[in-house]
Amino acid sequence: MAQPRAHLLQLSSWGILKARFGWDAQIVALTERNEIQAGALVLLKPLPFMAGKMAYVPMGGYVSGSRSYASLWSAIRRETGAAFLKIEPGHFPVGESPDLAGAGFLKSPQSIQPAATITIDIDADDNTIMRRMNQGTRRKIRKSLAGGIVYKESSRADLPEFNRLMQQTGARNAFGVHNAAYFAAVCDLFMPERGALLLARHEGELLAAIMVFAVGDTAWYLYGASSRSKSNLYATYGIQWKAIQWAKRRGCRYYDLWGVPDHDEATLEAEFKNRNDGLWGVYGFKRGWGGEVMRTLGAWDLPWNPIVYTAYRAALKLKR
Repeated sequence: MAQPRAHLLQLSSWGILKARFGWDAQIVALTERNEIQAGALVLLKPLPFMAGKMAYVPMGGYVSGSRSYASLWSAIRRETGAAFLKIEPGHFPVGESPDLAGAGFLKSPQSIQPAATITIDIDADDNTIMRRMNQGTRRKIRKSLAGGIVYKESSRADLPEFNRLMQQTGARNAFGVHNAAYFAAVCDLFMPERGALLLARHEGELLAAIMVFAVGDTAWYLYGASSRSKSNLYATYGIQWKAIQWAKRRGCRYYDLWGVPDHDEATLEAEFKNRNDGLWGVYGFKRGWGGEVMRTLGAWDLPWNPIVYTAYRAALKLKR
C-alpha cells in the first residue's frame, strides 16, 4: 500500500525507539488478499492507578480506498484493549480528511506533536528556493557560508558533544531535552539510512548541530541545538541550508521545519514580535524560509471506556 502521507513517526523504527523509553509499540494492520489495506503504528502507555492504557497513533494511520478508517480504529481497539485512542493524524489533501467527529472522536485536551508547522517546497534550484525567503534569511545564509564555518555530516562519535550542546540549549531556553541515551538510540535506528546528524564548527568550536530525517518525499528537522558564541556568523542559518541540500540529495520535495504555534498565518504575523513563550520563540526564525504554514487536524480522542476517559480528562485539568 503506497502512502503519499508516509511519515517518520509511523515507521516501525519509531516504535522501537519509543519502546526503549517508556512506551510499548504495536503495528496493527488489516489485509485483504495478502495485501495491507489499512495500518498504523500504535504506541501504548499505561494510565495511572491501574486504569488501563492509552493507545496513541502519531501522524497516521493509513487506509486504502477499499477500507474505511472505522475498520482501522476498531482493529486497534480489538488488538490493544486500550481504554481510549488518541490520534494525531497529521495533514490531509483537501477533501480527504476522515470525519473524526462523526466517528465518535472528541477534540483532545492534550497534544503530543506540534499541531502546526512550516513546510518548504525544495523541488527547485537553489536560487529559486532562496528567492522565496525573506531578505534577512538570505543574507544570513550567505554570510554563514562565507564566514569560515565548516559543515559536515557527522558520525556517532560526535554524539557526546551534540548532547552537551542540546542540554545547554534546553537549559537556556527552558524546554525539555531528551537524554544522551535517547539520541544514541536515534542514531542507531535511523542513521544513515533515514537521517543525518549535521554539525557546524568554526575554528574547532561547535556552534550548531541538528538531526534531520527523510521518508518518501519529505524531510523533517526534529532536533537542534546552538551556541551563543559567534552568533554573528549565523551558523543556525547555514546548517539549515545544508540540511535542505541533504534533503534534496535524498530526493525529497519538502523540508518540514517541525513546529510553530497553532494559529493561522495572520495571527502568527501579528503576534510573533511580542511573544517568546512556547513555540513562539522559534517562529521568528522559521517564518523567513519561504515556507507555507501547515496546520494538521490536531489531536483527537476516541473514548472506548467512558469512565477511564473521564478520569483522564479530569487528571489533565487538575495538572494544569
